[in-house]
This record gives sequence, C-alpha cells and structure tokens, in this order.
Amino acid sequence: MARTIPIQPVPAHAVSGLEFKVSPPLALYIHLPWCVQKCPYCDFNSHARAAGVPEAAYVAALIADLQAALPLIWGRPIHTIFFGGGTPSLFSAAAIDDILTAVRTLTRLQPDAEITLEANPGTVEAEKFAGFRAAGVNRLSLGIQSFNDRHLQALGRIHDAREARRASELAAQHFPTFNLDLMYGLPGQTFAEALDDVAQAQAFAPPHISCYQLTLEPNTPFAAFPPEVPDSDSCADMQDAIETRLADAGYSNYETSAFAQPGRHCQHNLNYWQFGDYLGIGAGAHSKLTLHDRVLRQMRHKHPTAYLEHAAAGRAVQEERAVPPEELAGEFMMNALRLHAGFPPDLFALRTSLPLQTLLPLLKDAERDGLLELSAHAIRPSLRGRRFLNLLIERFL
Repeated sequence: MARTIPIQPVPAHAVSGLEFKVSPPLALYIHLPWCVQKCPYCDFNSHARAAGVPEAAYVAALIADLQAALPLIWGRPIHTIFFGGGTPSLFSAAAIDDILTAVRTLTRLQPDAEITLEANPGTVEAEKFAGFRAAGVNRLSLGIQSFNDRHLQALGRIHDAREARRASELAAQHFPTFNLDLMYGLPGQTFAEALDDVAQAQAFAPPHISCYQLTLEPNTPFAAFPPEVPDSDSCADMQDAIETRLADAGYSNYETSAFAQPGRHCQHNLNYWQFGDYLGIGAGAHSKLTLHDRVLRQMRHKHPTAYLEHAAAGRAVQEERAVPPEELAGEFMMNALRLHAGFPPDLFALRTSLPLQTLLPLLKDAERDGLLELSAHAIRPSLRGRRFLNLLIERFL
C-alpha cells in the first residue's frame, strides 16, 4: 500500500498573501488565427480566409506584441515555443523565420528549446516543411484526424487520406520529432475504423500521437446540427482499445489524450499541465505569468482585425487580472490531474505559493472514493479517476 502524504490541516488564516521565490519554467505560445475554412467541430479562435493572410502586417504585430510584453518576462529563459492556430502552416517559411529571429533577438530563447508548429496535411502546406525546419522548427504537429476519406469529409477537413499519408511521410523526413493528431468517435465511425486510423498512424513511427474523442462543443455547427456519432459505450470501447494498442507498441499514455515514445513527451504541453508559465502573443492568445506576489492572466484582442490595430499601437492586451489566491488551487489541479503520473506534492506550493494542507480534506475524500492515489512521492489520479476526470477535477474548483 502506498504511504500517504504526511501533511496536517492548517487554519484558513494561514493562507493570505502570495510570495513566489522561484519562477516556473516559461513557454511562448504564438497564435496564427487563420484557416482555409473553419471545421464544423472547431471552437478555437480561428477565422476562415481562403484568399490568403495579411502575413507581413501580422508578423509585425506579433513582434510589437512581444516587445511590449518584455518587462513581464525580462531575463527569464524561454524553454519552448508553440505555433498554434488556426493553421500556422498557411504562413510562409520566411514569415516563421522572421518571427523566430525576433524571438531570439528579444528574449533568452534556450538553444535546445522545443519549437513546435501545427500544420494541416494539404499539399501546399506540406511543401513548406523543409523551409519550416530550416527556420528552426524542430517539432511538427500534424492535424490528421483520420486516414479515412469518408470521415474526413464528415469533419469538414480540406485534405484527403492520400494527402494525410504524404504529409506524415514528409514530417518523418524533415523533423527530428513530430506528432500526429487523431480523433475517434467520428460520425458513422466503427470500432474497426477507429483502430485502423491508429494502425495507419503507427506505420509512420511518429514519436508522439494525440488521440481525442470528438466533442460537440457549444457554439459550433456540430452543436447546432449534431451528426450521428457512436454512443458513449462504443467510444469508451474505442478508447480502451486505442490505449491498449499504443501501450503494446511502446507508447506511454502520459496525459489524457497524449501518447509518446520514451523521451518524446511534448515539453510545451507538459509545462501547461505542470502549471508552468506561458506568454501568449497573437489574436486571442492567453498568458499565465508568475510575478513575485501574484499570478497574472492576460488575453489578447480576439478578432484578428482588432488585434492588428491594437498590437501595432502597443495595446495588444484586452483583458488582464491577477488570479485570486482562492482560485489558484483549482487551476493547478485542473491541469496537473490530467497527467497520469500526477505531480510531486511539493510542486503544488512551488506553483501556487499555497500550502498543500489546504487541500487535505478534498484529497482524502477523493482517495476514499477511489479517484486519487496519494503517496509521499506523488498525487495522481487512479484508473477510476482518469475515467471520471471531469468529476474528479470538479471537486477542486
């Protein structure tokens, strides 16, 4: 039996002001908001623009945004960069090079930083892969979703299965590590088809696979006009089989939807889940920054037109607030409990400046209900806790 955590309750008055003596690791997120067309399941801040993007103006706005944010991160090393979207691969390799050159010039970007760029498998984007690699991108994340043409059409994707396979080949050819994004529980998808998508992905030996169940998010066309998708029991069977297949192939299911070969975890996402810091630049990007006495959250102007206007004037941030201390515990747990290995107990105090004892009753209750496993070395969700993760997280919010 695991040894329980040797902690005792503390009175509420002991939790007052915050003081952070050590800064968490810092990541940089760069949002490029345009897509050729918006998929009917997508609730991200993405905007259809088939006629091309205002590349030069947007790159200039990103650089101005970064310059204005420098006082908040001055002197701190940046360990990872992630270009998300939208479809970042709509931008030219030269534009990505210009952005990364500015980051290297203005910040302490670590020489071995993980630099990820999201891409879609369309032919035009795939031809840019060599240029992205030359610009400094060392990790590609491909939005495959499926290798089945019928399912790709149902999802509103602009690529077909042939392009998905070709882009996967190019990713393996040009990048030292890459991720393939898959979805299951798709409209009309069978159990065998879900496993076939995983098998086709494995054929390219990706160091990392992300596998998500399709969710009908609010304010999307799929929510307004729901397609017929497999029932919850069928999706659970798909999930179990996918996890088993990838485990047998040597992939660690280290986070709810993430599978990696040994040593190939996504460092940028790990920083999120371990409640590290991140500066987000670009339309609608969010930031979480730890200062000496508070945790600051920011959001940039969401619509690209508004962002371009305000960033050029040095006012990219639309909303900013200090996170109340009483919210920090829930935010930490919402992220850290996604990791199957959980977190070491002392990480909670390092990231929140709060004593872990404040959570003791909730931790004990979750352990008693079979949702958490507590030891001197780790707090982690049990198998039952992983299956009912939302219910587990709600206890701490």
